[in-house]
Amino acid sequence: MTSAPATSSLSPETRKRLKAVSTATLCTCLFKRGLRNQFLQNVHPIGTYQENMVGPAYTLRYIPAREDLNRMDVFLDRGHPQRRAVEECPPGAVLVFDSRKDARAASAGGILVARLQARGVAGVVTDGGFRDTPDIARYAMPAYQQRPSAPTNLTLHQALDLNVPIGCGDAPVWPGDIVVGDAEGVVILPAHLADEIAAEAFEMTAFEDFVAEQVAKGRSILGLYPATDPQTPIDFAAWRKANGR
Repeated sequence: MTSAPATSSLSPETRKRLKAVSTATLCTCLFKRGLRNQFLQNVHPIGTYQENMVGPAYTLRYIPAREDLNRMDVFLDRGHPQRRAVEECPPGAVLVFDSRKDARAASAGGILVARLQARGVAGVVTDGGFRDTPDIARYAMPAYQQRPSAPTNLTLHQALDLNVPIGCGDAPVWPGDIVVGDAEGVVILPAHLADEIAAEAFEMTAFEDFVAEQVAKGRSILGLYPATDPQTPIDFAAWRKANGR
């Protein structure tokens, strides 16, 4: 079963802002809107990356394999959902696997992840695991997983649905939702909220950078964080002007 790819417009300005904010700050913005389960649980970066992973979600769902339908020879089929996902995930998108939080079978390996990188995909995420993680850790394209997968048990999971709503790391992921990953993990932004959350998080980050600088100089957090002291907004405005923020 497959569905038509969902479209998601991600403006250059929103993408730029999301590359400059933390998943922690984004979670705060989501929490204000009543969304508490958008951070993927037990999903971690494989490597160290120069900037945040940002892109609309393109999804693949796995189910427990039925052995007679998921033999090794299924991978010879060019229409296999995993192979299609690797070749059809749009450039700039993030491929997200629903691997049932089970890393016993690999969601993909180094060659498939390398192909995604070559096609310009923005990143890859699984709540299971990947094979060949030492190789994947050296790639420039961000990759996130629960833990490395064993080199065997390839047919333990069966790839089924392409670009449908899934769960990944206990978070709901709809095709076109905006996926953001940093050094701590991955958060999912509902597509219709991405622009306003990116703008709010960008402003919050500027204020928190100001606060961190003030605290490092010995200033108390009382009246500073939160900004209940009338002097704090004045000082923040001056700091922004001086620092071009």
